[in-house]
Amino acid sequence: MAAAVATAPGTLGSLHAGGVRLVAACSARLCQGLRLPGSLAGRRVGPAIWTQNWVPAAGGPAPRRGYSSEVKTEDELRVRHLEDENRGIVVLGINRAYGKNSLSKNLIKMLSKAVDALKSDKKVRTIIIRSEVPGIFCAANLPVPTIAAIDGLALGGGLELALACDIRVAASSAKMGLVETKLAIIPGGGGTQRLPRAIGMSLAKELIFSARVLDGQEAKAVGLISHVLEQNQEGDAAYRKALDLAREFLPQGPVAVRVAKLAINQGMEVDLVTGLAIEEACYAQTIPTKDRLEGLLAFKEKRPPRYKGE
Repeated sequence: MAAAVATAPGTLGSLHAGGVRLVAACSARLCQGLRLPGSLAGRRVGPAIWTQNWVPAAGGPAPRRGYSSEVKTEDELRVRHLEDENRGIVVLGINRAYGKNSLSKNLIKMLSKAVDALKSDKKVRTIIIRSEVPGIFCAANLPVPTIAAIDGLALGGGLELALACDIRVAASSAKMGLVETKLAIIPGGGGTQRLPRAIGMSLAKELIFSARVLDGQEAKAVGLISHVLEQNQEGDAAYRKALDLAREFLPQGPVAVRVAKLAINQGMEVDLVTGLAIEEACYAQTIPTKDRLEGLLAFKEKRPPRYKGE
C-alpha cells in the first residue's frame, strides 16, 4: 500500500506501509531458484502467508499464554522449530503486543534475517508466521505452502493478508470482510485483485461495495475459505486445522510441492495454452532431482520415501 491503512474500531490493528517492503523482500529471498525458464520467465510465486489470529471463544477462557506489554526488541520475533511428527515446520511468532504487531524497523530486520537463515535450510518444509498476541493478525510472504488460520477478526488489511495465502481456514465465529469503504477508502493491500480471483467478480464487488462482514460459515459458503471449524475453548480451532493440513504436506516431495505452487500461481494469470506450457516447464524441473529417484525407489520397495529436497 502507498500509505498506512487506518483501522476501524474492533479490527485487527493497523497495517503499515512498511509491510509492503517486507513482502517484497521476503518474496525475493525465498523464491530464488524457482523462476521459469526462457520465455516463460515472469513474476515469481505470488504473495503467500501463514497466519494465525488468536481470539478467545465467546464465554471461554483466553489462551493460556503470558503476554507482556514490555517486550524487549529481541523478543519481537520468536523462531521455533517443531519436532516429532511436526518436524519440518518452523513457526515464526511475532510478539509486539505494545505495538499491536505493527511492523517496526527492528521487526522487519529480524524477519529478513530469519528468512535468510531459513531459505537455505533444506529441512524446512513449511513455515508458519503467527501472532503470539491475542487478537492481532500479522504475516509475510513465502514460496512454500501457506495457510491462513483465522480464529477471530480478519477485517480490512487482515483479510487482505489472508487472501494472499494458498489456503484459508477459519473458525465459525471468525469475522472477515474488506471494510475499507466504510472509511471512504478502498482495499489497498491487494483486496480488490485477490478477492475477485477467489470468489468471482460480481460477489467480490458486492462485498467490497457494502463493506459486509462474514462469519466463518458464510465465508465457506461463498468460497472465501476452504474449511470452517467450530471454535474451541482455547480459541485456536483454525490454527489446529492448519497444523493438520501442514502435516499432510510434510511427507510429499518438497521440490515438487514448491514447483507445483509455482505452476498453479503462474498458470492462473495466463490463458490455458500458456498455462500448460508453464506446467510442462515446471514438470521438467522435477525430473533431474534426487527426490524423484527416491520416490520411484520407495514405491518399488514399498516403503515411505525419504525426501531431502534435492
